[in-house]
Amino acid sequence: MGAHPANAGFAQLAAPHDWADLRFFATQWPRIAQDLAKETRHVLPQPADLFAALDLCPPTKVRVVILGQDPYPTPGHAHGLAFSATHETTPLPRSLVNIFKELQSDLGAAPKHADLRFWARQGVLLLNTALSVPAGLAGGHAKLGWAQLTAEVLARLNTRPRAYLLWGQHAQGFAGQITHPQALVLTSAHPSPLSARRGFFGARPFSRVNEWLIANGDTPINWTTP
Repeated sequence: MGAHPANAGFAQLAAPHDWADLRFFATQWPRIAQDLAKETRHVLPQPADLFAALDLCPPTKVRVVILGQDPYPTPGHAHGLAFSATHETTPLPRSLVNIFKELQSDLGAAPKHADLRFWARQGVLLLNTALSVPAGLAGGHAKLGWAQLTAEVLARLNTRPRAYLLWGQHAQGFAGQITHPQALVLTSAHPSPLSARRGFFGARPFSRVNEWLIANGDTPINWTTP
């Protein structure tokens, strides 16, 4: 079986401009790009969206980091931002349903659709620790080499205080990269249906981040209204 035709664009994909000097893009990305282009299964998201989270949040603009695991494996859902999905996605992915439930409980409102790019435009980096996934196979690219990019992004952001939401054990495995003494690091269970009731619900991450931002002289994030 040959390469899936939708994957050809990965081979020519350039690094996101404001992050292109990360060592990953010289040492790891050329190999990963070729692996994605040669993949026989349809890779999600589409090549144009692979680095969407980094494109929308240059390092100087990042105020909050939310780490996800890998893109939604359902075709048409993933568009390059952790936990976010395309505007027309219905029903909502189950983790996002629980995120919106916690938003409603925490702040009294939640977005009306799955597209969280309005968070990214306010400086919320929605970064998956694997940026690609084969359609229908969650975790299928977990060992492709993406973790090095996550580590280098976190190192780049460790130069000044920022807020970090680490939901679940996988995201919390990167906590050691966050060493700035004034950083806010909030950990809880993952919002997936398997774990949300074990500490995600009731954690109030959104209001706690906003309280921290205000205390540091910054403007709060509008989490609820695109």
